[in-house]
Amino acid sequence: MHRSPTRHPRARILLTVIALAAGVLAPLTGAPPAAAAVPDPAATVDTLIGSSNSGETFPGATTPFGMVAWSPENTEGNQMRTVEPGGYGYNATRIRGFSLTHLSGTGCAGASGDIPFMPHVGSVTSSPTADTTDGTYASDFSHSDETAAAGHYQVRLASGVNVELSATARTGAGRFSFPASGTASMLVRTSNSEVGSSAAQTTIDPANRTISGSVTSGNFCGYINAIGRRSYYTLHFHAVFDKPFSSTGTWRDSTRTPGGTSATGGTTYGTNGWPVAGRGSGGYVTFDLSSGRTVNVRVGISYVSQANAQANLNAENPAGTTFDTVRQRAHDSWNAELGRIELTGGTPAQITTFYTALYHSLLHPNLFSDVNGQYMGMDQQVHQVSGAQRAQYANFSGWDVYRSQLQLLTLLRPDVGADIAQSLLNQADQNKGVWDRWTHNQGGTHVMTGDPGHAALPSIHAFGGTGFDVSRALSSMVHAATTVTPEDLSRDGWNVMVVGERPSLDKWLSIHYIPANGNAWGGAGETLEVSTADFAISQLARRLGDNSLHQQFLARAQYWKNVWNPAVGHIQDRNENGSWPSFNPGSDNGFAEGSAAQYTWMVPHNVRALFDRMGGNGNVTNRLDGFFHHADGSWALTGAGGLKAEMANEPSIGSPWLYDFSGRPDKTQQTVRQIVNTLWSSGPGGIPGQDDLGAMSSWYVWAAMGMHPLTPGRAELLLASPLFPQIVVRRSNGVTLTVNAPGASSGTFYVQGLAVNGAASTRPWLPESFVTNGGTLSYTLGATAHPTWGRAAADAPPSFDTTSTGPVNVALNKAATGSAPCASSEGPAKAVNGSVSGGNSDKWCSGATPKFLQVDLGGQYAITSFTVRHASAGGEQAGYNTRDFDVRVSADGSTWTTVAQVRGNTAGISNHPVTATTARYARLDVLAAEQSGGGAARIYEFEVYAPSS
Repeated sequence: MHRSPTRHPRARILLTVIALAAGVLAPLTGAPPAAAAVPDPAATVDTLIGSSNSGETFPGATTPFGMVAWSPENTEGNQMRTVEPGGYGYNATRIRGFSLTHLSGTGCAGASGDIPFMPHVGSVTSSPTADTTDGTYASDFSHSDETAAAGHYQVRLASGVNVELSATARTGAGRFSFPASGTASMLVRTSNSEVGSSAAQTTIDPANRTISGSVTSGNFCGYINAIGRRSYYTLHFHAVFDKPFSSTGTWRDSTRTPGGTSATGGTTYGTNGWPVAGRGSGGYVTFDLSSGRTVNVRVGISYVSQANAQANLNAENPAGTTFDTVRQRAHDSWNAELGRIELTGGTPAQITTFYTALYHSLLHPNLFSDVNGQYMGMDQQVHQVSGAQRAQYANFSGWDVYRSQLQLLTLLRPDVGADIAQSLLNQADQNKGVWDRWTHNQGGTHVMTGDPGHAALPSIHAFGGTGFDVSRALSSMVHAATTVTPEDLSRDGWNVMVVGERPSLDKWLSIHYIPANGNAWGGAGETLEVSTADFAISQLARRLGDNSLHQQFLARAQYWKNVWNPAVGHIQDRNENGSWPSFNPGSDNGFAEGSAAQYTWMVPHNVRALFDRMGGNGNVTNRLDGFFHHADGSWALTGAGGLKAEMANEPSIGSPWLYDFSGRPDKTQQTVRQIVNTLWSSGPGGIPGQDDLGAMSSWYVWAAMGMHPLTPGRAELLLASPLFPQIVVRRSNGVTLTVNAPGASSGTFYVQGLAVNGAASTRPWLPESFVTNGGTLSYTLGATAHPTWGRAAADAPPSFDTTSTGPVNVALNKAATGSAPCASSEGPAKAVNGSVSGGNSDKWCSGATPKFLQVDLGGQYAITSFTVRHASAGGEQAGYNTRDFDVRVSADGSTWTTVAQVRGNTAGISNHPVTATTARYARLDVLAAEQSGGGAARIYEFEVYAPSS
């Protein structure tokens, strides 16, 4: 994902191999490696990886999925701008605070970064908010004085203060060692969240040595569009110090109040979505260090209340808990999660790169409920975790994480995956049924494209995270995918944060693609995204035994075919009338953060149909070769322009695995390894672009294990080859997956043979049963490509298609008659011209008695549904929407059958599925034209759907 303040958007089946039951596995092929597995994976993590090269990660202290992420905020002289969205940029060696919350690799201008603490040597003699260039109340540092590890961050500032940070799930522990001389001060910049605040409150209690308060913030990507310039969460904090205060003070804006103990005031979001320089509030204290120069602080947070922040602190980090105890527990918590994947062999750099990528994959979503189970909902009401759910989670960067991060997380922790699924359902329930695509704490931001929640939940379920209210989730998703809302018809927020969950859903239901002039950020890209989401829904319906829904959504999943333009051989933006605009395959017209050349490969559920349209396997292989290489044969993996792969962003990350489908799995093995070897490393720039809450890091983990999820909604795995001689995955549900590959290395990656549970296999993919039941893969690898392994057509991974291409509007541009029109320009033909965009006269209008509209379809059709576009669909007031009407059909134009009776309609677009009825004529009889009971009928489109021939 997404936009940063100075950059363009970042750029972001079960056939024959059956796993044997656990405990009766066949003997392994080849002896396992003799070397020992990595004993302390947490110790190999370097949290500075990703802090340059636009990775936008943060290096600070947190626990797996932790609510607290205590990490530095760098500055380059502008108090109102983060250096990078994670708060930290490796090339900026000045710190203005250490904030309690962070998101990793978000793009835009950042998010969270709440409640910065800043130790300062010296007295506070002016308002820190007035220090707009961070010239006074900030400090330089050197990376040679910095340590960044899993669960622990340490830096010695140039001011002389040694800062150490650690965390529990909901609390932070800080140890600040001040130099031998000088006043020891602590600033709490309460209002200064990374993208500002609308309110803040600070209270200092010298008697109890506490600083507490709250900040109200949000504003994610707010500088891009006014829709984002709003607050939607309040974070409460309660900090307890172990040294007495010798003095206190507060500030608001430019005014400092020595001796003050209370302050209020946010930064505001200005008129352009940026915090306003010189605005904000906070508090400061100086310490009595007569008993020692080291100050410890314990701080709890809550998104519910001040009382819950204290309760979280008392439960997880009570008085008497030492910093070293917290640090060790954080390290142990990371070992528990990272250790679920055991590595044997590999170089130190490869091990560090792998475990740091796994670390980054397990930072988000974040624990959001308190120790008492309370959490703030998207309806801004307090809710209680109940039933099988153990915790509520937040921070769902849907467009990014639905492709592989949630699958990896659920592979390791099915229980956490299930809680995340329930959390997303809870959010939708609290958000009037809307599954927002990018949620930040309890706020919906609408950012990015597609309907990723609908791809995510079926994927979690497929990978074993089944412990959530699956039936209710499916019902909610189907409702959202079939019910057009006013927001779906709106362009508010376009293009980065479109307010509708399924923008232009009306078009999806009628013409079966999102057109170029629709409400989505790129019609062709949205069509691909929603095809994938509908496929995932179809698979969840199948698992629940609902064959009707399965078939319905499987057919919808093929709508991507409607934006395949055979004339140019690409997925392309398409006009609503079916025509194609001018085309440049390297352009991002019609797409979000990618080009037509990059998005064309993004049909993971039906690769076979895509390849057939491209002319078959030989043509596809050549085309993929050109996609990943320059004309001279050198690799083109990132930064090579819109005609080439962009492996630093999500639209391209599935493409290296596609050679498995074209009969050249050796090229998947080669390409994946080239990416692993060259774009990823153990240095600060070791992630090739924004990590997007672990989305990109999860791709690396999968790739290093030599596998990747086939498609959202399924749990088959595509295969390349493992980077390490042995990998053992120990799922939290007791299932074990073992990968043996003696001799695997960065340069040894071509598969010569594979045994799955002891049985030879030539298939470059694994069935879902391998994930479900576990098993053992035994590879033989070599330095050159095998001439036949995996190349037979029967070896190709599965694709999912249907012979039906979905219904078509058989009324379009057919002969129409009706009652007398309101004006000559508003005759019946206007209701079947396929347009609602020609102004208020682009409709059939009639004030006659009776009012009817009739269409001769020109032949007999098995009619399955009707869509009626009423007044508000054309931009008129909703009170003009047709209230009561009947839909009738006839084979001969004289004998009529009523197939739909609609009463009390208020919607601007109404959809009416019917039992398939063969007819040539369709008729709309208006009984009450307006909500008030009378007036003129206004019908912008009368659409009649039947299966295509």
